[in-house]
Amino acid sequence: MNTAKEKFFDNPVELYRRLRKAWSAKTASPSESWSAENPAKNHCSVTALIVQDHFGGDILTTKTVGGTHFYNLISGTRWDLTVSQFAEPIPFDDNVSSRDAALQDTTLEKYLAVTQRLQAQL
Repeated sequence: MNTAKEKFFDNPVELYRRLRKAWSAKTASPSESWSAENPAKNHCSVTALIVQDHFGGDILTTKTVGGTHFYNLISGTRWDLTVSQFAEPIPFDDNVSSRDAALQDTTLEKYLAVTQRLQAQL
């Protein structure tokens, strides 16, 4: 996995716009409940890894009704590029996590697929 900070995107919002085009049922974890109407659904772990690739910072977690949710802390600001998957506000426990924990929630193949789809958009 790529741990170097690459500067393909000026900010997380620009990355989010590209991710919306890269996410799919094949890259969601698990894939079954993903839909085009809710593209962020089940993409929190793979997205947290990719956000860290591009902007550094920490990977954080919080507990939700659906399980563990991953997101990022970049220069003191919480960035959750997949929060739109939730119908209601979620708590943010801001527990420091790791790349290994996020990867255990997805697969290397899904991480690489989203990464390749992002690169194809550049």
